[in-house]
Amino acid sequence: MVNRVDGKKLTMVMASRNRGKIKELETLLREISPDIEVLGLGDIGYEGDIEENGETFEENAFIKASVPAGMGYIGIADDSGLCVDALGGAPGIYSARYSGGDAEANNDKLLLFMDPVPDDRRQARFVSVICVVFPDGRPDIMVRGECEGMITRERRGSGGFGYDPLFYYPPLGATFGELPAEEKNKISHRANAMKKLAEEIKKII
Repeated sequence: MVNRVDGKKLTMVMASRNRGKIKELETLLREISPDIEVLGLGDIGYEGDIEENGETFEENAFIKASVPAGMGYIGIADDSGLCVDALGGAPGIYSARYSGGDAEANNDKLLLFMDPVPDDRRQARFVSVICVVFPDGRPDIMVRGECEGMITRERRGSGGFGYDPLFYYPPLGATFGELPAEEKNKISHRANAMKKLAEEIKKII
């Protein structure tokens, strides 16, 4: 493997500055091997913004993971969002910038657009795609996790972030905004993608 530090650590770089995401990934991968270390863009001195101009979650994840890979590291990135059937899959890859404002404005816009949609046609899913790009030419890893649910007619719960207060998860009878973080993290789209990633990483360590 490449990117070993001091002959022991396997270093991977997540194309993110979100310490929570970086730590979450490192915790998962260290269950496979305690010698895995996950850094962020700031740790390798990358100061610029990455333009996410892909047309799919997979394309955007690859674009982001390619940045640290281009600097000689094993690059990891995720791209995620909410896909609503009644809106033709929107907001999709534009989830974070759906309204042009913050998360509250995004939720307001979603509620407005979904207002005329009947209760039995409010299906939606959270999607998370994680990509790993190697600097030595080995095949990329691409995994996709999804979580099926419904869009509510009003915010429910103050936990989570983004669209969580509007995303109802039928098996637990609650929105992501109402679930404790530890429960949500067991069944979320990102958790499902990370489980698949862990299986792929096992094959190369």
